[in-house]
Amino acid sequence: MKTIDRKSFLKTLGLAGVTAVAAPILVHCSSDDDITDSSTNSSGSTSSSSSSSSSTSGSQSSSTGCSVTNSETEGPFPTKSPSSLVQSNIVSDRTGVPFSIEITVQNVNASCANLQGAIVDIWHCDKDGNYSEYGGTSMQSSNYTSVHFLRGRQTTDANGKVNFTSIFPGWYSGRATHIHVHIYNSSGQSLLVTQIAFPEGSDSAVVQVAASTGYKGMTGYTYNANDNVFSDGTSNEMSSISGSVSAGYALTHTIKVSA
Repeated sequence: MKTIDRKSFLKTLGLAGVTAVAAPILVHCSSDDDITDSSTNSSGSTSSSSSSSSSTSGSQSSSTGCSVTNSETEGPFPTKSPSSLVQSNIVSDRTGVPFSIEITVQNVNASCANLQGAIVDIWHCDKDGNYSEYGGTSMQSSNYTSVHFLRGRQTTDANGKVNFTSIFPGWYSGRATHIHVHIYNSSGQSLLVTQIAFPEGSDSAVVQVAASTGYKGMTGYTYNANDNVFSDGTSNEMSSISGSVSAGYALTHTIKVSA
């Protein structure tokens, strides 16, 4: 059973006060931090607990040492039946800037050696800030309850890696651009729920993509420093992103677990 850590508890308390005042203006998935961290097992039940590069938009994660990556909330829109979505191409019918994702999982109990056989679930919003499997409510008005875009599961190879083909995520009120990740061991036991942060800056992929066709620009964007999840630091959650709008972007990231 996964226990909530002090950081997640404080975030939950902090957002609870904000939500009472600001709930009417938070849309789509901006209630990520209202939800206590929970774990979805490999069968889907719940229990407590890149491409051609013409420019570089970020650097490798600045995490140092061999310690477990920060645990974060799943948010209100976790994948309902992740075991049914074993796929590396998670685009479905969504449109946007091409995006490849490579995640390496390491085991802190083995001096951060690459971990083979770990189950990795990811999910993120589309270019408009909407999630599949949910909707038709005040939390997300667009109804996507019957579709499963931008969700997938893969198992790490001998190098501890999984790869996904996707589109670059959009953003929504109250949150910086991010990807949700849930990692299990080979037996389906939850090891870590976390989120991946994106580099920011005038030449970053986030800014370049936001200005491209079909995305909604940066007006009203919540930066990492003000994000309810990332505001306490992104040192071990920050990804590296390279590429361009025309060629597509590639994200690489390492997540450390206790297995």
